[in-house]
Amino acid sequence: MASTTASGREKRQGRRPKEPEGRMSLGQHLIELRNRLFKAVLAVLVGAVGGWFLTPFVLDSLRAPVSELAKVGGHTAELNFPMITGAFDLKLQIAITIGVVIASPVWLYQIWAFIVPALVRREKQYVWGFLGTAIPLFFAGCYFGWYVLPHIVGILGSFVSSQDTSIVDAKAYYDFTIKLIVAVGIAFVLPVFLVLLNFVGVLTAAAIIKSWRVAILCILVFCAIVTPSADVISMFLLAVPMTVLYVAACVITWFHDRRVAKRQAKLDAEYGL
Repeated sequence: MASTTASGREKRQGRRPKEPEGRMSLGQHLIELRNRLFKAVLAVLVGAVGGWFLTPFVLDSLRAPVSELAKVGGHTAELNFPMITGAFDLKLQIAITIGVVIASPVWLYQIWAFIVPALVRREKQYVWGFLGTAIPLFFAGCYFGWYVLPHIVGILGSFVSSQDTSIVDAKAYYDFTIKLIVAVGIAFVLPVFLVLLNFVGVLTAAAIIKSWRVAILCILVFCAIVTPSADVISMFLLAVPMTVLYVAACVITWFHDRRVAKRQAKLDAEYGL
């Protein structure tokens, strides 16, 4: 009876009811995931409405590397829309992508809240630390992807001779651009997840540091996927900052675990354990 009353009280207070052991059932996890996804998608759609009006500026910026390619290479280079609906589809894709970027604070929080749902009051401050670090890093990653884009377009376009014409499919070009920009933005956030999972006791610094070979390999594979295989320079331009962020996560978690161990040793000494 007391358990039923407590469950009802949790529902009225907007909290997720748990089992007597404090764990959520599979059904409750799925409901929680659905609610988190709904909030994230709603935020993206709201951002996409505003992003619709920014699409001309973004499209002009995306067209700039192709126009520069024509000037440097001495041949015609332009975006091409092979289908009558191509321009509208591209504008809609750009608007949704802008919505993803604008709504990043919301969906980043929803991801974190789903991964680590049961935080004590002291640990809730980690949420603000996560958002305060993850959001700037996401934007920094997107900017870095945007920064290397002209470099990649210039290298790949340099293989076209001056006697030829470079007709770039607009949708394929945009898909490549977004894969680069958004993927790098998300990759820059992953080390923050490692740090926060360490702070709440899910991962230890030893486990993170021990997996450094796997981490470096994953970084190189990721960079090889999001950049063209012929452009090794851009691949390493992306790999270097991602590796630095991983090393920084290792250092932060190591200091945190060391501090926790000292605090625990002090408490053990005080209580004679």
